[in-house]
Amino acid sequence: MVFLSKKMEQFQTSIFTELSVYKAKKKKEGRSLIDLSIGSPDLPPPSFIVEELVSQVQDVSQYKYALDGITELHEAIHSYYIRHYDVEVHAQHEILSLMGSQDGLVHLPSVLANEGEVILVPNPGYTAYAAGISLAGAIPYSMPLSEENQFLPNLEAIPSDIREKAKLMIINVPGNPIPNMADTDYFEKLIHFAKKHDIFILHDFAYSELYYEKKPISLLAIEGAKEVAIEFNSLSKSFNMAGCRIGYVVGNATVIQALKRLKSNLDFGVFIPIQKAAARALNDRSSFSGNLRDVYRKRRNTLVSGLHSIGWHVDQPQASMFVWAKIPFEISSLELAYRFIDETGVVMIPGIAFGSEGEGYMRMAFVQDEVVLQTAVNQLKTSSFFNNR
Repeated sequence: MVFLSKKMEQFQTSIFTELSVYKAKKKKEGRSLIDLSIGSPDLPPPSFIVEELVSQVQDVSQYKYALDGITELHEAIHSYYIRHYDVEVHAQHEILSLMGSQDGLVHLPSVLANEGEVILVPNPGYTAYAAGISLAGAIPYSMPLSEENQFLPNLEAIPSDIREKAKLMIINVPGNPIPNMADTDYFEKLIHFAKKHDIFILHDFAYSELYYEKKPISLLAIEGAKEVAIEFNSLSKSFNMAGCRIGYVVGNATVIQALKRLKSNLDFGVFIPIQKAAARALNDRSSFSGNLRDVYRKRRNTLVSGLHSIGWHVDQPQASMFVWAKIPFEISSLELAYRFIDETGVVMIPGIAFGSEGEGYMRMAFVQDEVVLQTAVNQLKTSSFFNNR
């Protein structure tokens, strides 16, 4: 007999897994699917990254334990933040490389929160946040992201007793699943709120380079932010390096060093050739990032205009690779996801997968080319939901 720990009860089979099993079943039955569910880049990294990796993996001296992040990568992150956000971060004390930003997101709650303490978390929000809170044994307090509040946490709505108990607040702008944006005024209020109530801020900034009309703001660009915040970023989306598992966190030195200490007990760092390729990417001055945004902008426009044409009026995202679409029918998001697969072969994620406040929405990732996205729209049009409108 094998008896699992009580903690494993908090890690049940997710909707993502259930949909994956259903997709596999449909494919086995011969059903052709257009998958808009997973936010994994379909495009390759730039050739200079591939060339750097090829070169580095042939150097047999690079196969030792990485331990700390290499100086070259930390200096590249330092330079990148100055160039892109006018933010100065100390290369040695205020930067930590990670096995993708999710590595840090999941482990940080254990650094700051004791068992039973409160962590403020966006709802809907990226599923890794809940995993990190569970590992820490902390208690999540949901901050609803509503259309009325521009899909940003309403700080005034957080009860006074929760404000005093909270140790950590997680925010994600631009977000997943909601491609929200924040201005300087909102971030200034956020920093003031955090200082007033002794709450530390984790800003997940993984979609910082996927923007279309207006560049997102780094939270660390706000005066006083480094006193109460750190910011996670990743090369997964910005340089199509998702499988390489390379990311980083910058900001408050005390928390960065504490996370470094925790991780020194968990792993031996990222493969050095991958770190060197990441440094090459962050030092890049070519047109790659701008060209990548152009590709996603065209895809976004194709998907949004296509959905409008069949009567599904969705908001046009200003950033990220997702459309957060309000359901115009009387049906649960999970049931609609299965119905769309059955009737149209188009796969998307039900909003409920990201939290209770996600009910009533669907998330679509524009990680297919424009022709495929238009085909997806045409197939959605054949659904009984749109035929009956």
